[in-house]
Amino acid sequence: MSKLSILLWLLLLSTSTIGQVEKHSALYKTIKGNDSLLFNIGFNTCDITQFENLVSENFEFYHDKTGITSSKSAFIESIRNGLCKLSYKPRRELDAKTMEVFPLEKNGVLYGAIQTGNHSFYAIENGKKEYLTSVAKFTHVWILESGNWKLSKGLSYDHKDFDKPIDENLLFTDKTETERWLKLRHIPAIGIGYIEDGKIVQVSVFGELEKDRSAPLNTIWNVASMTKPITAMVTLKLADAGKWSLDEPIYRYYIDPDVVDDPRVKKLTTRFILSHQSGFTNWRGNNADGKLAFEFEPGTNYQYSGEGFEYLRKALEKKFHKSLDELAKEFIFNPLKMIDTRFAWDETMDSTRFAKWHNEKGELYKTEKNSTINAADNLLTTVEDYCKFMVHIINGGGISKTLYEEMVAEQVRINDFKHWGLGWCIDENINTNQEFALVHGGSDIGVQTIAFIVPKTRQGLLIFTNCDNGTDAFADILVKYLKKNGEGILNIEMNHH
Repeated sequence: MSKLSILLWLLLLSTSTIGQVEKHSALYKTIKGNDSLLFNIGFNTCDITQFENLVSENFEFYHDKTGITSSKSAFIESIRNGLCKLSYKPRRELDAKTMEVFPLEKNGVLYGAIQTGNHSFYAIENGKKEYLTSVAKFTHVWILESGNWKLSKGLSYDHKDFDKPIDENLLFTDKTETERWLKLRHIPAIGIGYIEDGKIVQVSVFGELEKDRSAPLNTIWNVASMTKPITAMVTLKLADAGKWSLDEPIYRYYIDPDVVDDPRVKKLTTRFILSHQSGFTNWRGNNADGKLAFEFEPGTNYQYSGEGFEYLRKALEKKFHKSLDELAKEFIFNPLKMIDTRFAWDETMDSTRFAKWHNEKGELYKTEKNSTINAADNLLTTVEDYCKFMVHIINGGGISKTLYEEMVAEQVRINDFKHWGLGWCIDENINTNQEFALVHGGSDIGVQTIAFIVPKTRQGLLIFTNCDNGTDAFADILVKYLKKNGEGILNIEMNHH
């Protein structure tokens, strides 16, 4: 074991009882600030003075591609006459989500810190075109010298090099280019479905179910809250058939024991539930006592609630003596041939095709195999199956025109740019023709999904990911496929959420 390896091992061992510092701590902010000076200003602009000020005279640098640099002067010289003389302009970018800081103390006195994380390197040609050249992990040892922070040791390793820029014309269609793009964003897998003129024209899956396990085209995804539009459409079909009323008080079929003595229960209707005006919190577990409670009178305010959909499920099941899954099979799954869609794990679930959940560092979460039907969450489906459902919506959903218009009409206002209909959020005025889009997302641990439907142009776009940071992919895909409409939706979602 080298002297540096021994040193780092001892340093990391010494922090094991202390642990990493919080991101809002003074030490974390100090180290991040020094990192910014060293790289955002020093490295990215070839400002050598930053290296002269922040690098220790005892500096050593270890790189898994270029070897060892054993002095401060040699390191600065390699930048001055190396990186700064390249035909292109290099740029280093810290992946802030992966950065961790561990304090180094002796006898309770802080004397340094270890900084770890991932960083990416880019090449900028002709002052404008930029492309990724490599991604790597790094470890920096910062030491307090006479009260000033100095970079004492640096390691850059586990480099993954990219020989050419990503071809944006091939992005989201070509497997190689798309998976390079995914690695840059630390997204294990992504599913994309695109609908044009009311027909499915693309179903694609890129990336991995988990490390070294390629994701197949029929990957099964947990789509979180994108369960709700399915539940809503089952309910609307029952209403359209005259078997259920949007405005009949639900207490006639079911009352949750937690609210049995609350008079507001008699004002709760299906319309209020499907437009998130039930008065319930998202989940009763959020309440201090763990019990369901009305926070306001149904129909008087907006508050997103999974509990409302679960309340509706129990009422439907009690009246029709069928599970929600059975009702969904009858009205949606079987007619649309959604053969790989279910509300819960059962013996027919092919777990070998399941997109496992990851955090933003690419680490696996434990798979929770929910065996209980939930009207608001945890639907298991494929890109192709959910696209079939979206095509059904685009083509009228098999319900009357009047009821369809109610589905997209304003039931409750969210802000100046969007409202909730029945089961869908509506982004208004997404283009100069004042067209609108139906939008619904899903967000759980290790899951980020979203669907967009533009009824006027009969377009639909579906994005499934299996990681916490999957939203990092949404904007580029949205604009790539829906173009001006995508830009309009993005403006509403990003700026007026």
